[in-house]
Amino acid sequence: MKTVFALILVCAASTTQPDCQRDTALDVITVKTPSVFACMMAGQANVARDRLLGDGRYAKVICGSRP
Repeated sequence: MKTVFALILVCAASTTQPDCQRDTALDVITVKTPSVFACMMAGQANVARDRLLGDGRYAKVICGSRP
């Protein structure tokens, strides 16, 4: 089974969605998950649990595997 990683990028509201990248994010969180579905769930759970949003910030979740 291939491990899927959730890359959670927290970006300023003034940053456009395409420009919200690892190097422009205010915070970057990586979570190891067993599937793409679990990746999306982990992304949402981490954003909610850690209260990463508000104060002009939004989250972008990218799921993928490392080569």
